[in-house]
Amino acid sequence: SEPMEYISIIMNEDASHDCLADLGKLGAIQFTDLNPELTPFQRRYVSYVKRCDELERKLRYFGQEIEKFDLEVTSAGAVDTFLDSPATVGGEAKGSGAQLLESLENELVDYESQLRELNNYSEKLTVEYNEKVELQEVLEKARRFFMIDAPRLAVSELTTEGPGGNEQGLLDAGGMESRPDLDMRFSSITGVVASEEKSRFERMIFRATRGNCYVRFAPIKQPITDPESGLAVEKSVFIIFYKSESIEVKLKKICDAFSAHRYSLPDMDDASSVDQMLTENAQELVDSRTVLLKNQDTRYRLCQMLAKHTERWTWIVLKEKAVYHSLNMFKADVSGMLRGEGWVVAENLDEVREAVEKAHANMDMAMPSLVDHVPQPWPTPPTHFVTNKFTYGYQEFVNTYGIPRYREANPALFTAATFPFLFGVMYGDIGHGLFLLCAGLFLLYKEKENDNAKLGELGEGLHAGRYMITMMGFFAVYAGLVYNDCFSLGLNLFGTRWEFDGQDSGSVEEGTIAYSTAQYGSSESVYPFGLDPIWHVSTNELLFFNSFKMKLSVIFGILQMFMGTCLKGLNAIYFNEKLDFFYEFIPMVIFAASLFLYMVFLIFYKWSIDWNSRMLSATCLDPNGDGWGSSDYAGEWIVCDQSGNGYCTPGGYSCVDGDDTAAKCPLNYGGSGDGCQPPNLITTLINIALQPGNVDEPMYYGQAGIQNILLLCAFGSVPVLLLAKPYIMSKQHENHHHSDEEGQGDDEEEHGFGEIIIHQAIETIEFVLGMVSNTASYLRLWALSLAHSELATVFWEKAMLSTLNMNFFATYIGFGVFAGTTMGVLLMMDVLECFLHALRLHWVEFQNKFFKADGVRFAPYSFKQIIKEAS
Repeated sequence: SEPMEYISIIMNEDASHDCLADLGKLGAIQFTDLNPELTPFQRRYVSYVKRCDELERKLRYFGQEIEKFDLEVTSAGAVDTFLDSPATVGGEAKGSGAQLLESLENELVDYESQLRELNNYSEKLTVEYNEKVELQEVLEKARRFFMIDAPRLAVSELTTEGPGGNEQGLLDAGGMESRPDLDMRFSSITGVVASEEKSRFERMIFRATRGNCYVRFAPIKQPITDPESGLAVEKSVFIIFYKSESIEVKLKKICDAFSAHRYSLPDMDDASSVDQMLTENAQELVDSRTVLLKNQDTRYRLCQMLAKHTERWTWIVLKEKAVYHSLNMFKADVSGMLRGEGWVVAENLDEVREAVEKAHANMDMAMPSLVDHVPQPWPTPPTHFVTNKFTYGYQEFVNTYGIPRYREANPALFTAATFPFLFGVMYGDIGHGLFLLCAGLFLLYKEKENDNAKLGELGEGLHAGRYMITMMGFFAVYAGLVYNDCFSLGLNLFGTRWEFDGQDSGSVEEGTIAYSTAQYGSSESVYPFGLDPIWHVSTNELLFFNSFKMKLSVIFGILQMFMGTCLKGLNAIYFNEKLDFFYEFIPMVIFAASLFLYMVFLIFYKWSIDWNSRMLSATCLDPNGDGWGSSDYAGEWIVCDQSGNGYCTPGGYSCVDGDDTAAKCPLNYGGSGDGCQPPNLITTLINIALQPGNVDEPMYYGQAGIQNILLLCAFGSVPVLLLAKPYIMSKQHENHHHSDEEGQGDDEEEHGFGEIIIHQAIETIEFVLGMVSNTASYLRLWALSLAHSELATVFWEKAMLSTLNMNFFATYIGFGVFAGTTMGVLLMMDVLECFLHALRLHWVEFQNKFFKADGVRFAPYSFKQIIKEAS
């Protein structure tokens, strides 16, 4: 990480704002709070922070109003350009500080009062307009009901005072005298209720009146705008007939509970008064709509103007708020002077000093400023890495797991190379990798456009990882070329080096063995790049690919883990931690090299041996036969005395019936194979620990003795790793122990030594067992590569190959299924799966060898970062 310096800044209070403004543009210092005992409301500049909060509230209000009209907020341009230009309010450049805040407050208060007044007026107009719309609908629906649906209820007395009906009941309130002329008259309540409440409203009326009323509904076709939420609400006109004052009271309460609007109507028998009311209401409706549209247009133009400036105002407020937040961390030791402390990137120290001096010079301050180092002890330095477009995504990967310690080796540097490579090993396919590569190249093509665009969370993530996606696609294509795998098909790019008898005529029988077109071991017999396509049509394809990919997985895994262990040693050297280097790193390297690097050596050594020649050297042949003198044998052909059964080995041994391979092999390496028989590496590796000194199928002379030495080194490194460091630390503690604190010191020593032993035991167990389990974990490279190729094979054979011999329509459908499954499973799900597994290999298997992940992230006082996070 970048070297950091802990500095103290002493500045004049009058110039403090300008100093902080220039430092915020620089973005290279992280301030330390020197007033931790004070609450936020006891800070020196809390009033300014509150004013900024109030301005932010106003701007959020403007944003909400602008969003209601679906207006797009005009961009304030690039952040760098904004920071370099002077702050302007009302078209005039203002000085920073109180003057800028005051000007901005005055301007925003005016705009807020105008907007709120227009909104209140709009809400009032909307209520009036809605009432007139509802009344118009009620009048029309009620007149239609009385003219068509209820001719028998022609005599209907509706209330004329207050909302709702207020007619006398069936009995006179003054006595029990019968009123025959009113026996068949009904009272009614009309109004409007939300359509979604209609069923609950009707059910409540039925239960409250026990069915002693008659309710009819008619929907209003045009939705009515809610003045509070601004949403369009579906409503229905209702009319309720009843014959009791007690029922009327209940109905009114129900209407109020459901927020139903009740309206008083004239007598429906008086057609002229109904028509007059309809005409007057329609004219008022037109007038209300005109005024409402005028109000809406005024609000729209005001919001249109605000949309041009809202983002710039927001940035100004964020900038000022950051300044005063940082000033609240300063301490006023002397009247008129402020002192602050913080971390600064070492290479930016001169720029910080220059910015502070420049701010004081511009203010013509007599008191000079001071930027100086603070003597140690320091707080824990924060960790800061300078990243570019390529490394940013990988650094965020590492930071998600944990922040590196200060000056510790940064895993992101290695992750940038190994992460896309291991992804490619798992995803290797030329065709599928090309899709991913093209997606990455498209994101790179759109880079400048997306840099300034407001993308969603998913879009931001893809944009940040554009170089990573491109590299993942590139390595997937590269691994696909190595595997010679394109949509599960092999590509015969350079001409296969093997042939089957009858392959030109299509008469190859199952079980036929292919023969090489060139001499074994010659350059002509080797496919130029990747695997020979003949393997994709052979019956032992799966066996070969499993062996190849499994060995590759083990090799890559061990090498990456060993690299992580070496980084632990580099950290120990850099921090001058001799105990960690000699008693942790060295035993770890010995253990890892003795068992696991030796495994890699055996794999490569087995690949390098000419087993045709070795096996032929232990094979009995007739000296007069056709096989004698074959070029497959690398040595000199010697004819034996044929004293045995008449056959000879190429080395001149006279064969006898019953001879085993060890007797006929001229190498004399020991074991049953004697070096002339290829070993099973898994058995060889297991026997290193289970059967020391016993190598059944050796590959080189003295293999058993070397493996015993390696095993002793591995076993001997474990107790050193477990006990050496705690023992030396305890001796060092004893040397610093003072005799006058003997009693207390003994307790502390015992307690500290016990903690050290426990910690070292955990470290030892984690490393020793981790090397075994982590090596097995890297087999996921083989497993996911196998799963990918087998899935691609199944999709091709079942969806495409099975339909090619049918008809055009079946092939068309088959291609659709093939394309859909390939896109959904292999290009989406499998990409995510390989991505997560590659991430796990780095987080767990690689980083746990050296990465502590307990650092503190550098959080610079940067206007650019603050504005970016707020946006």
